Amino acid sequence: MGEAPPVLLNLHGSRAPRRGFTVRAVVLGLLLIPLNSYWVIQMELFRYSAHPTTVSLFFNAVFTLLVLQAFFSTLRHLLPRWAFSQAELLLIYSMVCIGSCMASHDFAQVLMPVLSWSFYAAGNPANKFAALINDHLPPWATVQDRRVYLPFYEGGSSLYRAEFILGWLPAVATWTGFALALVLVMVCLSALVRRQWLEHEHLACPLVRLPVEITRPRAMLWRDRLFWIGFAIAGGMDVWNSIAFWVPSMPKLPIYEYNLGRYIRARPWNAIGWLPRSLYPFVIGLGYLMPSDFLFSCWFFYWFWKMERVASAALGLDQIRDFPFDNFQCFGAYLLFALSALWIGRGYLREVGRAISGLPSRLRDREEPLTYRAAALGIVVGLLGLIWVWSALGMRLWVSLAFFGIYYLLAVAITRMRAQFGAPVHDLHFTGPDTILTQTAGTALFTQKELIVLGISWWFNRAYRSHPMPHALEGIKMQDRTAGQARGIVPALLLAALVGMLSAFWTMLALNYDLGAVAKGRIGLGGGFERAVTWIAGPEIRRSGPALAILVGFGQALFLEAMRFRYVNWPFHPLGFAISANWEMNLVWMPLMVAWIIKTMIIKYAGGKVYHRAVPLFLGLILGQFVVGSLVNIISIAYHVPSYMFWQ
Repeated sequence: MGEAPPVLLNLHGSRAPRRGFTVRAVVLGLLLIPLNSYWVIQMELFRYSAHPTTVSLFFNAVFTLLVLQAFFSTLRHLLPRWAFSQAELLLIYSMVCIGSCMASHDFAQVLMPVLSWSFYAAGNPANKFAALINDHLPPWATVQDRRVYLPFYEGGSSLYRAEFILGWLPAVATWTGFALALVLVMVCLSALVRRQWLEHEHLACPLVRLPVEITRPRAMLWRDRLFWIGFAIAGGMDVWNSIAFWVPSMPKLPIYEYNLGRYIRARPWNAIGWLPRSLYPFVIGLGYLMPSDFLFSCWFFYWFWKMERVASAALGLDQIRDFPFDNFQCFGAYLLFALSALWIGRGYLREVGRAISGLPSRLRDREEPLTYRAAALGIVVGLLGLIWVWSALGMRLWVSLAFFGIYYLLAVAITRMRAQFGAPVHDLHFTGPDTILTQTAGTALFTQKELIVLGISWWFNRAYRSHPMPHALEGIKMQDRTAGQARGIVPALLLAALVGMLSAFWTMLALNYDLGAVAKGRIGLGGGFERAVTWIAGPEIRRSGPALAILVGFGQALFLEAMRFRYVNWPFHPLGFAISANWEMNLVWMPLMVAWIIKTMIIKYAGGKVYHRAVPLFLGLILGQFVVGSLVNIISIAYHVPSYMFWQ
């Protein structure tokens, strides 16, 4: 007789198999993804009322999970067999997160204009699209028929006409396959590093704490008075501001973004630029769960970068284009973080390599999400697919290898920082492989077709706020924690990526044919093409500034890491240095500082016991704002009215 499968208490308190991957869970997850895509795109693009995918913890996914948990709890007496286990609910949550990544502000929402904008805007000779771009774009990757794309931009039509659907089909199929290959490599990489990061190094993945607590059988969270106090504070603030949005005489609570930089006009201090103050309760809640040194470093280095800009202006160095190259310094720090993660796990990776090649290895992959050979095969197949598309578009092999090498090093760094510290943001705006290659090697090194492809890649390199790989690893972590193993999660996540991408295309097409992309194009419609025209029209040789800044950032992060190992109480963390110069940190630096002050005071004057006792209060801050913000947005979409934007 074999060993009995592990069990846990399901939502009803009965014993049930600890399974996450079940047909019913996958089917429900796939059914929810189109609705979720519609919701995300309405909020982020068409209504511009909230942006769930620009912060690490997606509030739309958390709200969906909460609704599912409440639904199945309500049915526990009527239909007990319909009860989903905690692992099943968390699998659905992970699928919704991946679907949200596909439909996000930094993925499909930017991709759609790439497919036809250069042809639509070619009538304006000033942009040089007709002369420099359009002849190099193949019909299988773009939409070139004016009868198809014109109603998309001008609106007043309907997607559901045969000529429109057939006109978009080749490009949709191409880029859906491309996106699926991107995610395939990420999921397989997550499967390969799972044991090293989650078991050997015991990385906690702090961002999984809230979804796990929500779905915990007989969760004590719902009975905790502090949780409901936090929920009431955060939710009450959003209710108040939502009413004040409609009643101008009612003052708003100042928790939203407000630019203090407008009051700083004297040079060199005006180099500080945009300086928003905010007090988002959910960010304070997230900050409370982070390690103190990382939390301190986030807001401290935010001001470090501001003062670096002031010093540059005082010395006249701001006349140098892009100086002080803070994004490139951050890239250097990200690079250190990726390489150090690989270096720490070098022994494990060596054993993985032996297992893949059939040599004797100390590792066994029976309980892994994928066998090591299957994961390696997935990585190879995914990369070959990506390189094939890039080659068909005109990219030389060495450029493709450099491009995707940089891209996946960034993916490893982002996933590692999320797994280790629960980084609240990680956007790295405009510092992907397209920018790194052109700014360090010089645009003159690349052919015209290659510069066009690098411009096109803007749709998934504009920013990395909704990067899918961290969500894949966190999904594996939650299955390990609740089901004892993560078998089956890989195909579930890949299906979620496929359905998520198709759902995003459907939503974008249907809404734009109705409302018009020009009227609703809140993201720069031609950003990628405009960059490509600039590169082609004015080729540059290699620039020393960006490359030197990468080395400086790498060195600074290396110094901070070395000091952490040398001095136990060293307060400056290299990861805080890496993420603090990015755009999104402008919105969260102040609530993170408030969280650090609160956490420091509690630990110093009340002790660790009180700190842990207060955790439900801060989980309540997160969930209170997420629930009210979600409900307000759903109501505004249903009734076609504007709403208060609780998160920028």
